Amino acid sequence: MQINKNIAISDSGFIFNPSSGDSFSTNQVGLDIIRLMKEGKKNEEIISEIVAKFSIDESTVEKDLGDFSLMLRSYQLLNEND
Repeated sequence: MQINKNIAISDSGFIFNPSSGDSFSTNQVGLDIIRLMKEGKKNEEIISEIVAKFSIDESTVEKDLGDFSLMLRSYQLLNEND
């Protein structure tokens, strides 16, 4: 999965999609996930980094990452071919 390259993301978690004009905000965990996706990290790498940084159990992060990815896709923030 990779975030569309034209998506603007601020340090505070504000997300702007210039293609649609839509804007969103996310918490620190969501912001970290999006940054890791922009870096091209695979799901396993994202899960490991989130587990280590926030001391959350792996199964919770895996489920939440799946849900978050679906939401990002529904808002057209992910590449369609991912």
